[in-house]
Formats: sequence, C-alpha cells, structure tokens
Amino acid sequence: MNDTRFSSAVHLLILVSESESPMSSAQIAESIGANPSWVRRLATSLREAGIIESSPGKTGFALAVPAHELTLLDVYRAACGQEAVHVFDAHRNPSDECIVGRHIRPVVGALFADVDEAAMRALQDRTLADCVALLREDVKRTGDKYARKGEGR
Repeated sequence: MNDTRFSSAVHLLILVSESESPMSSAQIAESIGANPSWVRRLATSLREAGIIESSPGKTGFALAVPAHELTLLDVYRAACGQEAVHVFDAHRNPSDECIVGRHIRPVVGALFADVDEAAMRALQDRTLADCVALLREDVKRTGDKYARKGEGR
C-alpha cells in the first residue's frame, strides 16, 4: 500500500502557509480528500516536531517555522516518523531453492540504499517555500485564480 502521509503533510503545510487565517482540520481534510481525524493525527505529528502550532481555544494551525527554512526532509521525518528516507522494500520471502532468490537481497539492497540516500539529499535540498513557488507556477500555467497570502481571494 502506498503511504500518503508525506504528500498530505506537504499539502497541509502549503495550505497553512498560504492561508490568510488559521485553517481547521476540517478545511484541510476537504482539500486533501481525507478524514478530519486523520488530518488531526498528521497535524499532531507536525506540531510535535515544531513545524506547526495551534493556540489553545482557537481553531486552526499556523506555521511555526518560516517556509524557506523548513526542509522537505524535516517534513518527511515528522510525517512519517522515521529519521531516514526509505523508498523501497525487498520482497519478504524469496525462495532459497532458486539461485536468484538466495541472492536477491544483496543485489537490490545496495541499489535501494543508493536510492534512499539520493532521496534524502533531494528532500534536504528543497524547502516548503520551493513547493509554494512550484504551486504558484502551476496555477499561473493553468490560468487558475490564486491570490497570495494577504492579497485576498
């Protein structure tokens, strides 16, 4: 099964960073296409990592870190609950009766370690601000209407 916590966390953070006022989990869930309780659990992970904040008695979230300082690796670690990026897993039960089955783990293991390292570097080199800029470019390309924070909608 494909885990969507990371992409959903980026989605949530772009919404929060671009919103004129704090967004509730219900509003975020509607945009992501998820259940509000799932969004609250994701937001809790981001809040515990110091990425977003919420105020007691107030609905919604706000960024606790400037978008240009927030790396996607930080977001990945908070959303997925793991330090290292892990892209692929080897299949679990290869046959020892087969020569390939006996030796497949070291073959794909080395490749997968290289992929994981490249993914970590790529996420470390990109920020939430980069994602916001890409969003704005795509919106402009499609002709959709979009107002930056503070410009009205």
